[in-house]
Amino acid sequence: MTLVSPAAAPTFRFDRSATPVAANERAARLVDPGFGRVFTDHMAVIRYAEGEGWHDATITARAPVTVDPSTAVLHYAQEIFEGLKAYRLDDGGMALFRPEANARRFNNSARRLAMPELPEALFLQSCRQLVQTERDWFPQIEGGALYLRPFMFASEAFLGVKPSSEYLYMVIASSVGAYWKGGARAVSIWVSQDYTRAAPGGTGEAKCGGNYAASLLAQSEAIRQGCDQVVFLDAVERRWVEELGGMNVFFVFDDGTMVTPPLTGTILPGITRDSIIRIARDQGITVREEKYGIDQWRADAASGRLTEAFACGTAAVVTPIGEVAEPAGRFTIGSGGTGQLTQRMLDALSAIQRGRAADPHGWLDRLG
Repeated sequence: MTLVSPAAAPTFRFDRSATPVAANERAARLVDPGFGRVFTDHMAVIRYAEGEGWHDATITARAPVTVDPSTAVLHYAQEIFEGLKAYRLDDGGMALFRPEANARRFNNSARRLAMPELPEALFLQSCRQLVQTERDWFPQIEGGALYLRPFMFASEAFLGVKPSSEYLYMVIASSVGAYWKGGARAVSIWVSQDYTRAAPGGTGEAKCGGNYAASLLAQSEAIRQGCDQVVFLDAVERRWVEELGGMNVFFVFDDGTMVTPPLTGTILPGITRDSIIRIARDQGITVREEKYGIDQWRADAASGRLTEAFACGTAAVVTPIGEVAEPAGRFTIGSGGTGQLTQRMLDALSAIQRGRAADPHGWLDRLG
């Protein structure tokens, strides 16, 4: 067993895949990879054991994970994950976008689920090493990127309600195209009446699988109602808009200001959300983090005070919201399409991510 020191540049053992995808087959897959269905040859793995710490850091062939039927994660759901992208830049280099923010959020999630924290240097190096190993898997298409999925789960084989003493941390990579084919399009939103995503004191601000599992029934209901996505209200008053099943939300008003729900423990602190707030403020736009009720949303859309709304997240980046549906009826936001400020935020953020604009905040982690 090789213990891993959380130094600035931890060493990963490299076990090259004996059966990598052939170059011509890889090229065929990258023509139209979609999202989350085309995976690369390798993955990063680090193990944890109580009393021993993190050890055996490896870049190895991507392969199935074999677990005992009593493995803790299968019964008690100690599991967290992250999502971030690596981009091929116009100068030929590669860069991760704000990976240190993902590392911090990963550890916030770990603390909430009673899991060991992963030293930030290990998180960053696991992502960097994997991207450098899989540099040939970048799709050469508009919107193409490498989507990274770091995750950790309780791997001890036992039955009993307590934190596991063993964990497995892994990073897999997926070649992806634009989330929406043909560019960002306005989506319709169903306002969930019967289900909530998170409650005060719960796991709403942790990025754990249970939060997403809890959203699936409401998302299915949205589809049945002819909508693309679901938006959740708060669990206490069933009044305040919180977030979509997997994205944060912004509102744009006729005076040029923006509002997004505040981070009060029930909303995931999105890195795209934070980036948009900072870009908007850099441009002189007033952004308020304050509660916004569903009644306000409906009234402001009807009066014209609300001119745009959009959702944001790592996968889709920025998604315009064109229509909102409730049992009482539907209402349209602005023209029902992509608003000017929404497009401006998407263009500004995408330009930084791909190295086409200045990076005043140092968000790009360049890999060469």
